[in-house]
Amino acid sequence: MTKKLKKMLYKIIAATVFFIAALLPLPEQICLACFALSYLIVGLPIIKKAVLNIKNGDVFDENFLMMVATFGAFAIAEYPEAVAVMLFFQIGEFFQSYAVNRSRKSISALMNIRPDFARTEQDGQWVEVSPDEVPSGSLLEIRSGERVPLDGVVTAGESSLDMSSLTGESLPRLVVKGDEILSGAINLGGILHIRTTGVYAESTVSKILNLVENASAQKARVENFITKFARFYTPVVVIVAVLLAFLPPLLIGAPLNVWLYRAITFLVISCPCALVISIPLSFFGGIGAASKCGILIKGSNYLEILAQAEIVVFDKTGTLTKGCFVVSNVLPEKISAAELLETAAHLEAYSSHPIAVSIRKAYGQEPDLQRLSEIKDCFGKGITGKFDNNEIILGNAKMMREAGIKIPEVPTCGTVVYVARNGIYIGCLLIEDEIKADAANAVRQLKKVGVIQTVMLTGDRENTAQKVSETLGLDCCFAELLPADKVQKFEELFLRKTAGGKVLFVGDGINDAPVLARSDIGIAMGGIGSDAAIEAADVVIMTDEPSKIAKAVEISKRTLHLVYENIVFILAVKFVVLGLGAAGMASIWAAVFADVGVSVIAILNAMRALRFYK
Repeated sequence: MTKKLKKMLYKIIAATVFFIAALLPLPEQICLACFALSYLIVGLPIIKKAVLNIKNGDVFDENFLMMVATFGAFAIAEYPEAVAVMLFFQIGEFFQSYAVNRSRKSISALMNIRPDFARTEQDGQWVEVSPDEVPSGSLLEIRSGERVPLDGVVTAGESSLDMSSLTGESLPRLVVKGDEILSGAINLGGILHIRTTGVYAESTVSKILNLVENASAQKARVENFITKFARFYTPVVVIVAVLLAFLPPLLIGAPLNVWLYRAITFLVISCPCALVISIPLSFFGGIGAASKCGILIKGSNYLEILAQAEIVVFDKTGTLTKGCFVVSNVLPEKISAAELLETAAHLEAYSSHPIAVSIRKAYGQEPDLQRLSEIKDCFGKGITGKFDNNEIILGNAKMMREAGIKIPEVPTCGTVVYVARNGIYIGCLLIEDEIKADAANAVRQLKKVGVIQTVMLTGDRENTAQKVSETLGLDCCFAELLPADKVQKFEELFLRKTAGGKVLFVGDGINDAPVLARSDIGIAMGGIGSDAAIEAADVVIMTDEPSKIAKAVEISKRTLHLVYENIVFILAVKFVVLGLGAAGMASIWAAVFADVGVSVIAILNAMRALRFYK
């Protein structure tokens, strides 16, 4: 519990003690003093807010209504009722703050992904410091296996970086002197020295944190409606209360005290705080629940739109596929498949490249390093070296052509790794990007939550796209598309939706940014995603699982159900008690229930949204 919440709780407890003391059979002056102390403890902050809002031109809010109603109750000597209104109003505020705090904590816990340290140069030595303490323009050292702590430019060294958490791209990126690199990438090779181009507050992780913190600013339509409703509703209620207090005494000579009491009751009942608090809280709870699932939603408006998802369009690489390679076939030439795989696995013994890892995994044994010598990594092309005293070249077609080795044309929808021994081609390995384990389930779950059509857009070859589409059970796919083609194809799909339906696009890289921005809801996949994709997307899937898209739609629908449930419940109770209060059949205690009691119930109901991640 935060300090602010603890302070609120202590005030409520102290006010309650004085309130109970005032109800005991004590001398009248002591009871009045206890009522006054109890009222001031919980009521003074509300009165201050009301006065400040009046100065700023925002007169008719819940603080103003509470102040007027309690002043009126004191004026007609209804001290217990006056204190009770403020006390229970503060209890409602406490529950609201507690619920919001829980949502914020769930989001903050998810976002604890920044690097633990940065190794910076100080007085000629490398010292580990917090990334927050590194000024722009500092020199950093990143060793093998470490995460890049801040954005920067390489000043020395060359290596491969695992960019999957940033761009969703499965293949490591070769970086050399002069290249820009982003924080969050993992160094897979040698030592890199970089010069930072910004501070941690400007890093990719920090940007995402800001997106989450600003999510509450993007309001859903129902929230905007409630806000507008309260602006018109509250002044009307105040006017009706004034008329209710003074018209009957003036017209028919009814007792002023009786009708003033009814007017105060009417004011307390009519306070719209239950709606104003519980509706945004429901959306915020839904956003918090989504964050626990690794789903970052930028605002309540996007959470609301997700419930209307009708067509979901996927990019392929990094979205439906892992970007994690497997050896799908071994094609030897004049040697056995086992010997070819053994040779390739040994040459890749020192490499941390995903393709190298997939080859060693297919070999299934630990390479014998004593059989190796003169290993040289040719970045971006392959590896050369000696295995059992034989000159081995392992790499792509470009490397083979440069070595003057003839290779056959290999039809495949994946990556081909060629192997030559002593200048003679001896076979190749076919490497394919593996489909994500839950991708097929994601498509099934989307159908269950009401999505009508699932589509895939990709720049890959037709045979690759068709194979993935059929495996996953997608409704259709479009292949060999350039980024501009994706936008055009998406526009065609956009016209297929019904009047109330929405189109979602799920992508992972910078090339997806135009389509992400064009969609009703853009969803960025692949951990942190690229900067451009994060900026353009409305939802970010942090866990890189396609099935979380269906979970986001489900959370959206359940959150909206809670919202409408609260609206119906609140208005029903208020209108009933309002009628009873105007007729003199409801006391201020009933009004307190209709206002604060209903608020607490609605808030507790809204807090159920936090459990949607289970």
